[in-house]
Amino acid sequence: MRGLHATVRAYYSGKIERHGPTPLGVDWPNAISQYLRFAQLLTLCDFAKPFSVNDFGCGYGALLEYLAIRHDGAAVTYRGVDISPAMIEAARDRWSTHPQATFAIGSRCGRTADYSLSSGVFNVRLGHPVREWETYVESVLADLRDNSRLGFAVNFMLLHDTQPTEHELYRTEPQRWLAACEKLGAKVELLGGYGLREFTLLVRLTPRKAPRTGAGLQKLSPRSRR
Repeated sequence: MRGLHATVRAYYSGKIERHGPTPLGVDWPNAISQYLRFAQLLTLCDFAKPFSVNDFGCGYGALLEYLAIRHDGAAVTYRGVDISPAMIEAARDRWSTHPQATFAIGSRCGRTADYSLSSGVFNVRLGHPVREWETYVESVLADLRDNSRLGFAVNFMLLHDTQPTEHELYRTEPQRWLAACEKLGAKVELLGGYGLREFTLLVRLTPRKAPRTGAGLQKLSPRSRR
């Protein structure tokens, strides 16, 4: 998938370099729709206790803005991952003083967290054949499963009612990916009807027993209030 990764990397690097750390810089029209998506994804998380999260396709770290607005004081250890070095550079600059945030360049999560969230990474296929793009989606879902202790959440754009899917975008019906996530050995909840032509999947996993050595686990500490 090197060619696909290179295309995606170049596309999003161009966006952030053109528009800066703004919704347009990650190919969203505005912050309102961006935050509405975050609200659905975060339904998965239990804010009653500390947790860690992978934000896959994090962009400039806009999820941290939403957490500060809606869940200020929550004990969340955050790790953002993005395939675009320009995105990660912008994120590190923007959140350099955040006590519980780290960022990494990559096409995989690379580290286990309690939850993994991914917003919009499957939408823009940039003209790649649908089958090739769906193979990419399957690989990302498997990686999210493998790097999440409690669950992961993702979103997809819905098909149009009467017109064909745009050549540059990926749209789908929920059942295709509900079934795929269930095959990963998970309990899946579908969220829709929240004002956008898309749906969100909340994928809950059976909690794994911690290794006796504690290897691979992140130590949580309460997040300082901003």
